Amino acid sequence: MTLTTGIELELWVVDENGCLCDGRQIADAHERIEPEFVAPLLEVRTEPQDSEVALRQDLEGVLGTAIRAARADGKRLVPLGTPLTEVEDAAPSERGRLFEQIYGDGVRAAKNCAGTHLHFERDATRHQLNLLTALDPALALVSSSPYYCGERGRRSARAHAYRRECGTAFAPYCDLWSYVDSVAEWEDRVDRAFEAFKTIAAERGVSASRVERAFEPEDAVLNPVRLRRCQPTVEWRAPDAALPSEVVSLATDVRALVDQTAEKPVEVGDPGIHDDHVGVPEFDDLYDLSRVAINFGLAPEPVRDYLERMDFDCAAYDPLSERLGAADAISESRAREIRLEQAHRLEADVAGLLDVEPSPPSRMEEA
Repeated sequence: MTLTTGIELELWVVDENGCLCDGRQIADAHERIEPEFVAPLLEVRTEPQDSEVALRQDLEGVLGTAIRAARADGKRLVPLGTPLTEVEDAAPSERGRLFEQIYGDGVRAAKNCAGTHLHFERDATRHQLNLLTALDPALALVSSSPYYCGERGRRSARAHAYRRECGTAFAPYCDLWSYVDSVAEWEDRVDRAFEAFKTIAAERGVSASRVERAFEPEDAVLNPVRLRRCQPTVEWRAPDAALPSEVVSLATDVRALVDQTAEKPVEVGDPGIHDDHVGVPEFDDLYDLSRVAINFGLAPEPVRDYLERMDFDCAAYDPLSERLGAADAISESRAREIRLEQAHRLEADVAGLLDVEPSPPSRMEEA
């Protein structure tokens, strides 16, 4: 059996001057283009696919449609983890307005972050959950913005903001969760988190019944790893939005590791890919390493060493945030210039998405 992988990629919408603008009408061009939390943000999705070639073909098709629809309306699409300067738009959807009311000032982070979400078909689910948790530092491979609301900060400004700027009450819903001993333990965490979320909402004037009408328990959990009951998939949400070719490469590399959990257990201790198991660090050590990856990207040797032990080729990646300006702050005019530069890179990248020779097949594809 070949397990499938799906990609969700969030993109900013700008006008011909690089200003953020409402892109919701672009979603009319394709059933797998959807409006996101704020009006200048869209998500494009692939269907679940069983090979890198199929992922490239699917992503090229839907992105090509999105780009053409945007250009027809005088707009461009931008693959950055943050919009560099601040988005202040109100959420246009009912669910978004509920998040605004419940999160209060902490919702600022959600409005200024764009990510990549990879969906892996469920098989050895506990091992998949724990492995994807342990792969959190791999977000450094595609970090695409060091700026958050105009200020330079971490290499992945999005990951830091999303996990830490939402407010203490909401950190449990956005930060990395520890390993689990069973799927039932994970599902119990989600259910307990949802009950706590309803309590917080009630304190902020939103009744439990209103929350229950708008959200399933898993909808309130926005952590870097999620278990999706309805699809069913294990979702990895750690990386920034990035160029499609980089996203497909990352999806292919991560999938090759996830595939191994069908036959190898994931065990804490001696991190790396072994003949009979996949080793992952103690969670506290992993959490510290992940913070280093968020703050400093691939530069620290411990990050590169860990990722290479987990079978990533760090030299094959060129994260944009490593070279995206050095100023402590960014002006709106410079942000507009960068957005247009990255819109051009996106269009060129999509045009060449099918020209790249795919990686060697994984064990599951060979089977």
